[in-house]
Amino acid sequence: MKRRLIAYSIAALAISATAVALPTGVASAAPCSDVDVSFARGTGEIPGLGITGTPFVNSIKSQLTDRSVSTYAVNYAADFTQASAGPGSRDLVSHLNSVAASCPSTKFVIGGYSQGATVVTNSVGLPTPSSFTGAVIPAAIADRVEAVVVFGNPFGLTGRKIETASSTYGSRAKSFCNFGDPVCQIGGFNTFAHLTYGTNGSTTQGASFAATQVRS
Repeated sequence: MKRRLIAYSIAALAISATAVALPTGVASAAPCSDVDVSFARGTGEIPGLGITGTPFVNSIKSQLTDRSVSTYAVNYAADFTQASAGPGSRDLVSHLNSVAASCPSTKFVIGGYSQGATVVTNSVGLPTPSSFTGAVIPAAIADRVEAVVVFGNPFGLTGRKIETASSTYGSRAKSFCNFGDPVCQIGGFNTFAHLTYGTNGSTTQGASFAATQVRS
């Protein structure tokens, strides 16, 4: 119950923050870009890339100016029950499959914030409470996923990170969990710590990691 109340409180704050960070749209740029960046927003945020995804995507674009970069905002409810992360991963995987089939040279970066990080965790095949309703990225396109970047991932409450839990994606993953963030840190105590990934340099660091992975 306590964890659920914390999630509700954080989601309410995220809604307020989102009100001043309007989405950049569900998809952009021409088909068959060099790099496709998909991002899943957090609980309660309005559809789009969200308060964390928007600066993350913008930073990637600024660091990959020699490549064409398309973006996709995962289309899912991001509701307060957290159960929507399962369908969210299905939408993400469906998008990756569609682009992979149409654009054989496109590389992928996937990311998520808060419940959106759970969407990503499901998609890379790690178990969460919502993974049984989700989908996993097929092995046939796994090698085209250059980077996996998550912020405030609830998976951290199990004491694990994608980096160490996934044999397939671990070396291509980067997790950000602010000190005191109760959504991703066991014993976390600072609700506001969950809301600053887009302003404390984390998204820039995550974008730098992703850009380096794309170039490697």
